[in-house]
Amino acid sequence: MNWGIYTQWDREARELPRIKERTFDIPAQLGIEFGYILRIKKGKGKKILFRIEHPPFRDKNGDPAPPFTGEIYIRSNDWNFFLGDTVWEPVNDKVGSWRLVAEIEGTTIADETFLLFETEN
Repeated sequence: MNWGIYTQWDREARELPRIKERTFDIPAQLGIEFGYILRIKKGKGKKILFRIEHPPFRDKNGDPAPPFTGEIYIRSNDWNFFLGDTVWEPVNDKVGSWRLVAEIEGTTIADETFLLFETEN
């Protein structure tokens, strides 16, 4: 597993982002992409459930945003999966702990916490 700061990820492209820096400490700067890439072997057809727990910022309606959750099916027996996020406006409410969890069939396969910290711009 690789983790840290990545190049920008195009969610429509087949190519995953590339690692730029291996770290759990992420500067809270607009456009920073962070997370991890898992390499999963012999999992074709199984489902990954993922969850991103984040600091208490508000959604577009002004309500507290819930954790981001989702699921995706593993497409091959040697498969790479990126779980992460990027920093967006307003940046200051993204500061804090971001926990990224991935599970397959009830078993946690990755559980990492990143700390987004304020920087001088």
